[in-house]
Parts: sequence; C-alpha cells; structure tokens
Amino acid sequence: FELYIPFAGMVRNSFLFSLFVLFWLVGFSNAVNLSDGLDGLATGLSIIAYATYAWIAYQERNWVIVVFTLSVIGGLVGFFIFNHKPAKIFMGDAGSLALGGALAAVAILTRHELSLALVGGVFVVETLSSLIQMISIIYFKKKIFKMAPLHHHFEQLGWSERDIVKLFYVVGLLLAMAAIT
Repeated sequence: FELYIPFAGMVRNSFLFSLFVLFWLVGFSNAVNLSDGLDGLATGLSIIAYATYAWIAYQERNWVIVVFTLSVIGGLVGFFIFNHKPAKIFMGDAGSLALGGALAAVAILTRHELSLALVGGVFVVETLSSLIQMISIIYFKKKIFKMAPLHHHFEQLGWSERDIVKLFYVVGLLLAMAAIT
C-alpha cells in the first residue's frame, strides 16, 4: 500500500492509503453525480476519462483494465445516443455514482490515483463550485455563483446547454491529454 505524491515521494502507510482510497471512491462517485445535470455532460466526460485510463492501461499492458474501460466506453456510447440533447433517457444517481466510483477504482488499480484529479478535472471543478457555494452561503450569507454546480451557473448567465456541454468536453479532453503526456 503505497501512494506516490509528486515532490514528496512514496507514502507507505496502509491506514493512510485506505483513507485516501475511501475518500477517492466516495469523492469521485459524487463528483460525477454532480456533473450529471445537463444532457450528455456526465456521459461525454466519462467517455473521455475512461478512454484516458484505457490508454494508460494499454501502455502498461494491463489487459483486464483495458477490457473493462473499453466495455464501459461501449456502454456509454450506446447510452449517449439517447442521452444527448434532447435526452430521451436519463442516467440518474445509480448510473452516475457507479461511473464515478468505477473511474476512481480504475485510477487506483492502474496506480495512477492522483492523475484522476487532472483527468477528471471538470468533475473536480464542478464539485468545488458546489462546495464553495455551500460554504459561502453558510458562513457569509452570500452566493459566489448564480447557481451551483458550475454548469448551472453558466446556464443562469444565458449560455445554451449545448455550448456549456461542448466547452466542458473540450476542457475535459485537454485535461485528459495533459494527464497522459
């Protein structure tokens, strides 16, 4: 049980690693769930993230993870046909929580745990926007965003749903590319 932390080295503590794994699984389950608010947003971002880990697993010849991630991508592509705007089928909590938890598990199993913060950067920002909004309202009685999570803030600013989703896809793709270089 070890975790490589950039600039700090390897941390070899099973208790701390177990706490980290628990935090990562719960955190990314909820992060993907928070991002499931616009038609196709969580689906497209998940395809990008799983494709990134498929590539990482392929580079490491970890065939079990390659098959798993490609299977998830196949299911997501089939689902996306009915989930993009206007959505005919919705993912809901069961799908988004499972996708986020499995994504965190894949990152952990490939030993690229911390890269998920970059690969899933849009999920992280969506979660942070909700956290910042809650803290600001509770402690300062003031909103930072018109609405949280961040994709709803852009909606309130008058952006179209399609433009928000496209922007988030591009940012997710750029972050994923940065993570594998």
